[in-house]
This record gives sequence, structure tokens and C-alpha cells, in this order.
Amino acid sequence: MDLDAYVAEHRGEWNRLETLTRKRRLSPDEADELVLLYQRAATHLSLVRSRSPDPVLIAGLSRLVLAARAAITGGRRFSWQPVARFFTSALPGELYRARWWWIGVGVLCVVLGGALMRYVAANPDVAALFMSDEDIQQLVANDFVGYYSEFQAQNFAALVWTNNALLTAQCLASGVLIIPVLYLLGANLLSIGVTGGVMIGADAGDTFFTYIAPHGLLELTCVFVGAGVGLRIGWAWIAPGPHRTRGQALAERARSGMLVALGLALTLGVAGLLEAYVTPSSLPAVLRIAIGALVWLLFLGYALGVGGAAHRRRASADLTEQDGAAEVPMR
Repeated sequence: MDLDAYVAEHRGEWNRLETLTRKRRLSPDEADELVLLYQRAATHLSLVRSRSPDPVLIAGLSRLVLAARAAITGGRRFSWQPVARFFTSALPGELYRARWWWIGVGVLCVVLGGALMRYVAANPDVAALFMSDEDIQQLVANDFVGYYSEFQAQNFAALVWTNNALLTAQCLASGVLIIPVLYLLGANLLSIGVTGGVMIGADAGDTFFTYIAPHGLLELTCVFVGAGVGLRIGWAWIAPGPHRTRGQALAERARSGMLVALGLALTLGVAGLLEAYVTPSSLPAVLRIAIGALVWLLFLGYALGVGGAAHRRRASADLTEQDGAAEVPMR
């Protein structure tokens, strides 16, 4: 193959193709010409690679073919539509579809946590298994309230957001094994139950709930959602349902789980702000609790109300055709 003669023969086509790829707007005839020249250049590149692999020419033709391909497919530009679809359909729809899992986890944990607090408060010897008398006195007198103002608000918000996001992510990621989720929930339940029981037993129950409620309603709900969705993922390979393999069911649940994980990261950021700025503030206790309760109810309304509407119109969390790979005409 005479490479110089081949280049001289087709240089005009390549120059024309490069000109067309740089134009911002093409007429219908120019668009047809672009596709035709792209196909021919792709063929030329294939021939050069197989018969006379000149690295400089191959690099130039490769760049030209890629640029033409991008011009034909239009390229990918940022659009707010996928973002809007995520918040209005995909995320709330998945929260709604998994509602019985995380509501069930939440109800069970609240019942068990309340029973544990009551038991520890009524049996001081049980609290002594976890704390010394000095530790209990220090917790009631200073540590519990002081914890919320120990750091600067912005640093504390980042700290609690990181810790809670990590716990929720662990529940989601380990859901396929089921047992680790139960362990994480149990450890968290034990910590809150013992602390609450000690505070209630020391006649500081009002302080405990005043400082837990503003952020805890939303924060604990996020943990319950993470655990419920994680268990739902684990259950997919145990009972995949009809017409699906275990692998298909697990992949589907895992995709929805990753979607929920992203949403929970944002929601836990809100909970972190509440814990850093509202919980330790000088606002009246009733107002602090009301703010936390309002944000919590807004989340429930979003998950169950907006999510229910998305579910009824069969909104899917999977990629749409627009999000998929574009097809390029080839010869």
C-alpha cells in the first residue's frame, strides 16, 4: 500500500470532514454529508491500521473519527432533567416501594428501645454493668448536654453527618448478608437504650428527649430506611420472586439501594445541621422539637406521598433510553 498516494487521494475528504465537525449548525445536506464522510473515514482508519500502521496517521485519523462521532451523536450536555427525575420520581418511588421494610424496622426498634430504656431506668444494677456511678453522674450532669456543644457547629455538623452516613451505608452495604444489619441495629439500639435509661432513671428524661427529638426523629428514620432497604436487598436472593433469577433480583434491589443511599446522604446532611444548630440552641425546647418534627414530617410526606404518586405512575429507577448509550451509524 502506497501510504503517500493514499493520503493524497483522501486528504480532501478528511479536511472536509474536519470542517463539518467544527460547525455549530449543519443544514440537512451537510448532516448527511457528515455521516457519509464519517463512515468513509472509519473505513480508511481500519485499512491504514491493517495494511500500513503509521502511528502519526493513525492518531490523526482516530482523532478525526472520534470528533465526527461526537458531532453525529450530539455529545452529552448537562441537563437538569435527570436531576429533577431523581428527586421527583426515582428516589421517592424507591422509598415508597421499600416502605414496609423500613417502617417495620423503625417500629420494632422504637418498641425495643423504649422497653430497654424502661428496664434500665427501673433497674440501676443493669446500668452499672455498662457505666460506673461516676460515669453516670458525669453523663447526667455534663456529658450528655455538653456533647452537643463540644465542637464548633460547622465541625460538629460534619462529624455527625459522617458518622451517621457511615452507619447507614454499612446497613445498606451489608444487607445482602442480613446478619450484619441486625448487629448494627442492635449495637445502636443498645447504646441509645442504655443512655436513655440512665437519664430517665436519674430524673433527667425530659433533658434526654429534649436533646434527642430535634434531630433524632429524622436521623433515626434515615438509619431505619438504610437498614430496611439493606434487608430488602438481602431478601432478594432468598426469595427472588417469580420469573426472576436470584442474580436478577439482587441486581435490581442493589440498584434501588444505591439510589436510596444517595438520597439518604443528603437527608442525613439535613439531620446533621439540625443536630449542630437546632438541638443545642437557646430556642425554647418546644420550638426546637417542633422544628425537628416538621422536618421529619416533610420527609415522611416526601417518601410516602410523593413516592406513592411516583409508584402509581410506574416511575422506574432504571436508566431511560435517553440515559443509555447512543447508537452511531456504521457501515
